[in-house]
Amino acid sequence: MLLAAVTGLSLGTPVVPPHALPGALLGGAEDLASLVVAELRLPRLALALLAGACLGAAGLVLQEALRNQLAVPELLGVSSGAALGVAAPLVLAYSIPAVVQPGLAIAGATLGGALTLLAAGFGRSPSAVLLTGAAVAAALQAALLVMMVMADQLDLQLIYRYLLGSLSARTWDDVSGLGPWLLVAGPALVLCAPVLGVLRLGDDDAEALGVRVRRARLAALAVAVVLIAPVVAVCGPVAWVGFLAPQLARRFNPAGNAASWLPWSAAWGAVVVVVADVPARLALAPVETPVGAWTALLGVPAGVLLLRRTTGGAR
Repeated sequence: MLLAAVTGLSLGTPVVPPHALPGALLGGAEDLASLVVAELRLPRLALALLAGACLGAAGLVLQEALRNQLAVPELLGVSSGAALGVAAPLVLAYSIPAVVQPGLAIAGATLGGALTLLAAGFGRSPSAVLLTGAAVAAALQAALLVMMVMADQLDLQLIYRYLLGSLSARTWDDVSGLGPWLLVAGPALVLCAPVLGVLRLGDDDAEALGVRVRRARLAALAVAVVLIAPVVAVCGPVAWVGFLAPQLARRFNPAGNAASWLPWSAAWGAVVVVVADVPARLALAPVETPVGAWTALLGVPAGVLLLRRTTGGAR
């Protein structure tokens, strides 16, 4: 992550050598290099760290609550619902203040996740959750594609962001906008972690230990929505981070539990997004590609390989 961060801050137009980065960061925007690094590249790096950490933690919460390592936001309708909740009013020419967008994303994510859980019987069958979530996500993605048909050229750029995820042109205002949501999600994660460990035992054993499974799953979904929706409102659905980060956390600590995996899953999520943002900026320069496309390209093969190795070891 450190190497990717230094690369992201250094390369571009203009190129700032690594040894000149401290001076550029502390230069008070007196020259072009200081302005670019402090006002463009540094907030993008901070947003990548926060977005990756939120998505990584949310992925672990969903997987542990549903007892399925494939239960990620992209397959449960959460990310698609959040994207649709923000994109639809803007495409339909409603003037929405930026401060309201996270609320719209939370409403859309809640709708997508709730539809999946209701249709799948609140997660009693992990396979039913995945199949139902894939159907709900496909329907919401289809609605976004319909928005593309209705949108003009300027709105198309917005829709692309909410289809693939992008960190382009993000500022310190976008980073600070995540702050209030993190203040809510942080304590909720601390309270949620012990319950996730009990849910891993199965519904019957969890109920025997006094956990109300349906309420616990709804609470876990609410925590995941608070983590995912503000990120989607700012930079779109950065795909598959919520799948890969928990796999890495478990791989490097196979004897752990949900409470010990949670901070590591957040850390690995930050690593994945920061690393993927480097080719997103530089691979086709001066044209930027969506970071969500790179997290999918890098994350899916690596995640599947980790999952196969973990399953093989357990077998």
